[in-house]
Amino acid sequence: MNFLKNLFNKKDKPIKTYHEFWEWFVANERKFFAAVQKRDAIEAEFFNALSAKLGELRSGYFYLAGMPSEDLVDLTFTADGNIKNMVFVEELVNAAPRIEGWEFTALKPPIDDIGGMYISMGGEKFSSENIFFYADDDADCPDEINIKVVHADMDENNKDTIINGTYIFLDNFLGELRFATTVDNLTVIGKVDAEQELVPIEKLKTFLIWREKEFIEKYEGVRHDTEQDTYSALEATLENGNPLVAIINTDLLRWDARASHPWVAAMEIKYNGQNNNGMPDNPTYQLLNQIEEGIMAELKDIDGYLNIGRQTADNSREVYFACKDFRKPSKVLDAVVQQYAGKLAISFDIYKDKYWQTFNRFMP
Repeated sequence: MNFLKNLFNKKDKPIKTYHEFWEWFVANERKFFAAVQKRDAIEAEFFNALSAKLGELRSGYFYLAGMPSEDLVDLTFTADGNIKNMVFVEELVNAAPRIEGWEFTALKPPIDDIGGMYISMGGEKFSSENIFFYADDDADCPDEINIKVVHADMDENNKDTIINGTYIFLDNFLGELRFATTVDNLTVIGKVDAEQELVPIEKLKTFLIWREKEFIEKYEGVRHDTEQDTYSALEATLENGNPLVAIINTDLLRWDARASHPWVAAMEIKYNGQNNNGMPDNPTYQLLNQIEEGIMAELKDIDGYLNIGRQTADNSREVYFACKDFRKPSKVLDAVVQQYAGKLAISFDIYKDKYWQTFNRFMP
């Protein structure tokens, strides 16, 4: 009886680690392989179970499955373009054991040859025959990679379909990681709106690799020591009459190498300040500072993570970092969310902003 009880408890115990997930997968992989091979019951016999177990591990996992050959299943895990989840997809796949008949891929890979590739969506076709691009450089922001993508058949009637389909096409062509991390601004336009010579879309990947290499060479090893920087206290009054207080490293905002730390990490912590004009009471204030200090102990300026400052108002504190990369901030801030789950409503976002335009409102 004790054996059966232990077996039942183990079966129902939620998956919490990569190791536990892959143990479960290995125990079921023959059944899953057969489901992909048969195709007709893949949802019921594979995808439903896979989705449930990935959801136990954490939210934000997506996947694609196919068979490049009759004896091999390719299972691709994807973050669906969400930057802050990509590191967890990569870690999941890195932890995967070798399983005969299976190939695991982190993030949708690029397609090397798009000569015969096309996507049909909403009655429209997306291929190298009708998609082009050109660089839309900004003299004020020379390090930004701004791309105008031109679809020859776009007009006002099919605009939404063309934009969505073009994004899907580029995601497949460039691969999930490159598409999400190298292009700063992308606009889809019709041929009639093009202002420069059109370049075949096949050359976009080479262009992005060149620009990325140029950027890395320019800013390789650039760091900023914030120890001697000046932090300014900024105050304002919101429309509802509540105060806003921000402590911002204004020296850092004037730094001429801002683009070297192109990723902005912004965390928001909600609290109850209803009895204090939207501001935290003293115990809450101390807790917020404790959380921020813990983050700063992990994200250090010498390692490429610069604390821009914080803003407090209307039952919310926002903490800002400019970062060399997105992977470590994703893990550090996610750990904070998990640590205080059920105690504080904490969320965060990570996005590319090479010239820190997010913080223009703090400049005089």
